[in-house]
Order: sequence, then C-alpha cells, then structure tokens
Amino acid sequence: MSSRFVTTLLAVSIFSFMLGMNAWADNEFYEFETAAQERQFNTLAGELRCPKCQNQTIADSDAPLAQDMRERVYQMIMEGKSNAEIIDFMKVRYGDFVHYRPPINKSTLILWLAPLAVIIIGALAVWFNVRHQRSASAELTPEEEARMDEMFAKTDKAEERDK
Repeated sequence: MSSRFVTTLLAVSIFSFMLGMNAWADNEFYEFETAAQERQFNTLAGELRCPKCQNQTIADSDAPLAQDMRERVYQMIMEGKSNAEIIDFMKVRYGDFVHYRPPINKSTLILWLAPLAVIIIGALAVWFNVRHQRSASAELTPEEEARMDEMFAKTDKAEERDK
C-alpha cells in the first residue's frame, strides 16, 4: 500500500471516530414514568429559551447551560411540579426572557408592541405610496399635452424619413 493511501485511510478513520464520539456525547436520555411526563418535558423544552443561545429553545441548544436547564426541568417534572411552577422557577433564575411567551409588564411591553408598530408603519407606508402614485398619474396640463403632441410629431416625422 502506498503511504498516501494509508494516510487517507487513517484520516478518514479518525474523522469517523470523532463523529461517532460527538454523537454519543450529545445523546441525552431521560426516562419517564408516564407518557404525560414525557409530553410535559417536551412542551417545556420547546417553550424555554436558552439564555446563552437566545434564539434557540433548550431542546435545540447544545450549550452546557441548556443541558443544565433540561436536567433541571427533568428533575422538577419527576418531583411532580406543574408547568407553571417550572416556568416560574426558570423566570426567577434567568429572567422573563427565558420564556418564549413573556408576561405583559413594563420591562416586556416593547416585545408586545413592536410587532404591532411595525405592521402599522408598514400599512401607512403602503397607503401613502399608493396615494402618491394616484396623484402622480393625474391628467396632464394643456402645456404638457402640447409638448407631448410636439414630441410625437417629431417621432412620426423621423420614422417616415427612415422609411
């Protein structure tokens, strides 16, 4: 065997081993007593946001903090805590931002009003744009009509001359 083949084979083997180890290390398994507990866990893991990743749920995040949060949610479910109790615990620990449906209060008011403001501003922009286009397509003044007739006459004469 050539040394190039052996080097390539070794690199592929190492890469495959590393992929397998990564998949094995990330695999978390939680054993539940009932299907309802598993549904509760999946629901909460989809509703809680990873404070480190910010735009991922704790179910989607690979961050160590998200792993710790999943573990804590699992423990609390096994203790018989309700969704509200678990969410309240996470809010106290990580703030309102940790829940994808934050409460309406002074600190989160912008989260609730910003989308509405964007929709209103967009609708006003479209309305003003359409209104401006309608007024721009108004009838021509007599001077503008005379100029346009003159330009068409010049164009017609140029076309006849080219024939």
